[in-house]
Amino acid sequence: MMSEVMWVIISFLIFMFLFAGVGIASIRVKKDTTDDYLVAGRGMHPALAALSAVSTWNSGFMFIGFIGFMWTMGYSAIWVSIISTIGQLVAWIWIYKYIQKEGNERNIRSLSSLVANVKGAPEAKMAAICSVAFLLIYAGAQLSSGGKALFAMLDWDEWVGILIGFVLVVAYCYAGGIRASIWTDAAQSCVMIVGSTLLCYVALSEVGWFSGLHSSLNNIDPALTSATPPGLEFGFSMWVFAFFLGGLGVAGQPQVVSRIMTLESEEDRKQACLWFFVWQTPFLILMVIIGLASRVIFPESDNFDPELALPMLAMDVLGPFWVGLILASIFAATMSTADSQVLACTAAITDDVIPEWSTDHKKTKITTIVMAFIATCLSLGAYFSGNNSVFSLVVLAVYGLGGMFIPLILVRMSGYKPSSQHSIMMMTAALVAVIFWRVKGYNVHIFESVPGMGAAFIVHFILILNENKDHWLEKLPEKSVTASFIVGILVLIIPVEYYYANNAPTLKDSSPNPDSTWKLTVEFEHSYAEETILISDGSTDSFYFDIPADVVQVTFMLNYSESNEGGFGEQCDDVDSGYDSTNVPMEFIVWNLENLSGQNCGGNSLGGFSTFSGNSQVDKTYNKTDTYQNLTAFIEAMEVEKDDGEIVFNVNVNVNRATPINGDNGEEITMIITYVRYDSHKLTQIE
Repeated sequence: MMSEVMWVIISFLIFMFLFAGVGIASIRVKKDTTDDYLVAGRGMHPALAALSAVSTWNSGFMFIGFIGFMWTMGYSAIWVSIISTIGQLVAWIWIYKYIQKEGNERNIRSLSSLVANVKGAPEAKMAAICSVAFLLIYAGAQLSSGGKALFAMLDWDEWVGILIGFVLVVAYCYAGGIRASIWTDAAQSCVMIVGSTLLCYVALSEVGWFSGLHSSLNNIDPALTSATPPGLEFGFSMWVFAFFLGGLGVAGQPQVVSRIMTLESEEDRKQACLWFFVWQTPFLILMVIIGLASRVIFPESDNFDPELALPMLAMDVLGPFWVGLILASIFAATMSTADSQVLACTAAITDDVIPEWSTDHKKTKITTIVMAFIATCLSLGAYFSGNNSVFSLVVLAVYGLGGMFIPLILVRMSGYKPSSQHSIMMMTAALVAVIFWRVKGYNVHIFESVPGMGAAFIVHFILILNENKDHWLEKLPEKSVTASFIVGILVLIIPVEYYYANNAPTLKDSSPNPDSTWKLTVEFEHSYAEETILISDGSTDSFYFDIPADVVQVTFMLNYSESNEGGFGEQCDDVDSGYDSTNVPMEFIVWNLENLSGQNCGGNSLGGFSTFSGNSQVDKTYNKTDTYQNLTAFIEAMEVEKDDGEIVFNVNVNVNRATPINGDNGEEITMIITYVRYDSHKLTQIE
């Protein structure tokens, strides 16, 4: 009979071949031109472009990085979804309209060309080089996502998944360029919704639906159920505003913008916008719920990687077929996104860095392979150095690109065409601000989008004032309008910051003092098994008991009475017992097993063993008061993972007769085992 792992692999391969087949099918309609390779001839169906944008934008970031962020932050991470979605809506309605119009009129295929006056201009070259650098980091993060998914679900080393991803990225590119990527993205979006819906339903049922989810999160850490995170040094408003700029910054992501450039008309863009939000909104809701449920199912542990929460959750609550589907969705989506980013790098290099290659289809494909190889090396380097947080890498890439491109796009949309020097200084300011913010660690309080875009706009206005561009400055609002706008913003911000200052959880609430006093209430479930053997005089027999992986404590009782003696009177027999614990899991760290010897008719406790401190058998409801540090160690000991095991008791009987004429051929020995399983716990601080 095939193991569950084999069924997972079979299901995974079935869906991977399905996705690959969809991509390969694009060969039938592709044309061997660079324009078709990079923007699909600007004739993509709106629904396909939109579903591809959903898959490309979310992919490994949503499955791995965002789930890990939800696991860590709790309810407060929901702001990422809400506010960034608003930013994306503004981008689709306003900025993408400009991008599509410029792309069609100027026949450009890269974002770096969009922010320059002409292809190959100095600012275009700088934009291309910087976008390639950030996109390769982004692509490396996608490869890391695929590696993490394979590691969590199949226990393969992450570097194996990274190398498999490299092969698939190159295959996608050669199959049909961006057309193959878009087609496979659309198929993956459909499968992602189905798999995520099932996983969300099962996960919610595991944690007791929404009421159980809320109470469990609150028991783990009250900060998880707060709408605001603790310890924001720059305030809540700026923290949230960074998410809006992050959503707006999607318009600065070359791999997403390339989807917009595949659309032919304004009507196509409007239809694609509708498809995008109809598809992404429920997907975001599902991911939020799954991320929160994963925190309950996998409570905090020193060795737990939050970014493995979703694949581990799928392994824990779904059958092998559906696990394979989830794994294939994650892996294929990350690979297809990495492919899109590699293609965006190719477009930037061939259109702006070395424009003479823009019409050479062969050199374009060679460039793609080189870009894929570099992204793979970055991913492997991050893995072997231990710095492979998908969320962190994606945030750096997204906000780095957004900080560079969005201010320039907005300035050009306003009608002002900056010079090469002007554009380069704006991009340099954004780049320096993003890197400085990350190096100093301020990104914990505000993501890099605020300093990145802020620095670019500050440089822009300084240069404008120095250049005295009166015709452009006249377009700015009057001072009274500007003052009214600022007052309106302050009216919104002040009450929000007042609420945050008085109601947000403190760092002390989020991470309790290890020496503070808490009360732990644990619910246990008891079950029993027993076996009786008639052991002949002078003989030894054995009792075999399984030790299931889900038990946290086991206790044993040996019972016998003088039941086989015939004649006048009776005398208790000698019973000796010993045990063989060779196959007992090593996670049972507390031992109190005893051997029996002599005349001991009646019930005899042989002790037991457990994964946590304390020798006596725990009741169904167990209460313990101790320091927070000791109680969390107690909880971790109960939740430790272990394998099934077995213990053997060897019992010897030597009969004793009351008189020489008494008969006694042996004794009936009964062994009783009590299994204790951990059900739930509640931690309450003692004031």
